[in-house]
Amino acid sequence: MANDTDVPAAEPLVYLRGRTLPASQAHIAIYDAAVILGATVTDLVRTFRQQPYRLEDHLQRFYRSCRYARIQPRETLDQTLGTCRDLIRHNAALLPPGRELALVLFISPGEFPVYAGAAGMAGEGQPTFCIHTFPLPFSLWAPYFTQGVHVVTPSVRHVPPQCVDPKIKCRSRMHWWLADQETHLVDPRAVSLCLDLEGNLTETSGSNFLVVQGRQVLSPTARHILHGISLQTVAELCPELGLEFVERDLQVYDVVNADEAMLATTPYCLAPVTRCNGLAVGQGRPGPVFQRLIGAWSERVGVDIVAQVLGG
Repeated sequence: MANDTDVPAAEPLVYLRGRTLPASQAHIAIYDAAVILGATVTDLVRTFRQQPYRLEDHLQRFYRSCRYARIQPRETLDQTLGTCRDLIRHNAALLPPGRELALVLFISPGEFPVYAGAAGMAGEGQPTFCIHTFPLPFSLWAPYFTQGVHVVTPSVRHVPPQCVDPKIKCRSRMHWWLADQETHLVDPRAVSLCLDLEGNLTETSGSNFLVVQGRQVLSPTARHILHGISLQTVAELCPELGLEFVERDLQVYDVVNADEAMLATTPYCLAPVTRCNGLAVGQGRPGPVFQRLIGAWSERVGVDIVAQVLGG
């Protein structure tokens, strides 16, 4: 891991444009493409017991997204893997016992020193590549496990795959901002669940959405959603538990008539959805399939996930 700066031992490190810096010294320019265009590819990894979970899977997705966006990191995947492990090792050592890290990667096309409003204007050629960490704020998600998640379907529709393929994980997210403003008029704590142009379910801004009907765990089709690493974990756990994982088009009708619904995402793994547009989903409380899946996930990582989130 490159390091051109004397780094205080007690300060988290950030990797930025080929250098390892103290977090307090890591900045990007106001004329970076990440700021003026929102042209940013990203990914997020979490730790369990302060060790990264499925880091290679996240990095492979990140590099596929970069290729699609025509933003080429100068670092190889293996170099990035080493940098991520080094940052986690250093920054996790600064955490109190029992705390966990999120590791974020993002990359933009770079700086546009002369910005005249043209999205395709060439920058200076060096992408802005940053890797940083922050402690996972479990207290934000504790209500998901005590009360369940309320999802609301706003009028704002998901960006269609004909415009931007949802398999790319990016930060061009104005539609999610608008969706949340509308959703929070209904319930300030609700999570936006966007529909596609045909009225099918897609995903939330930070998680994949799942519906349970009998022994089937149903996911919207991959054509309209990010292929989440947590979604893949659910798909792997289902056959181990005698469940069938199925992808198909789903509508709001399927949610309000489902046995259960769930969110799958990296920070808190899996959370029960207990209401949709104000209507109870199933019995309006976490169901048995959720309990089995989160239990199996906890066994896989050696951490009681629900207890960790509720412990803050």
